[in-house]
Amino acid sequence: MKIFLDTADLNEIRRAADAGLIDGVTTNPSLMAKVAGDRDPTDLFLDICKAVDGPVSAEVVALDKDTMVAEGRRLAELADNIVVKIPLTEDGLRACRALTAEGIRTNVTLCFSAPQAVLAAKAGASYISPFVGRIDDISGEGMQLISQIRQMYDNYGFGTEILTASIRHPAHVVEAMLIGSDCGTMPPKVLYQLLKHPLTDKGLDAFMADWKTLGKDL
Repeated sequence: MKIFLDTADLNEIRRAADAGLIDGVTTNPSLMAKVAGDRDPTDLFLDICKAVDGPVSAEVVALDKDTMVAEGRRLAELADNIVVKIPLTEDGLRACRALTAEGIRTNVTLCFSAPQAVLAAKAGASYISPFVGRIDDISGEGMQLISQIRQMYDNYGFGTEILTASIRHPAHVVEAMLIGSDCGTMPPKVLYQLLKHPLTDKGLDAFMADWKTLGKDL
């Protein structure tokens, strides 16, 4: 499963990319607003695209089809690795179809049901982003949605990649991998939770303590 970092924080993106931990980045207007400050969003997108080799999802902020298409074209011109992020509305799917026809990759976001995911695939979405954490928040089963989408896409040969989003903890990541999600996007906190384990820390402390008894340097 490809791992994407869900942030617009350049320091976090560079940290993860330098370690080879991520395959791409996803952003949204809320994440951009947290870090952009006085910066032009276009400049921030450019810096993010330079920091990572993989796809960078950049979201349109229009609600009507024609303006979404115009914004999507402008975003796609910024860098070769831009993926245009579009909301899962009727106008959004119309925009997705139009941009896909022009060879522009799209990420249809805010998916909360399997039928929505099928319609996005039929519109030609490159990625579908089901929000598992937000479904869990209202006492649903977010990972069940990933399983349903996986089966439906496999049943009918859709090429749209499942990008599990709104990941809240490492268990979401493990379940997404077991189900066969193509990608998962997560905040930096969750990414580094995947790395940590108390037995790793305990074992390393023991090794270091034992080495000190030798009184030697490597």
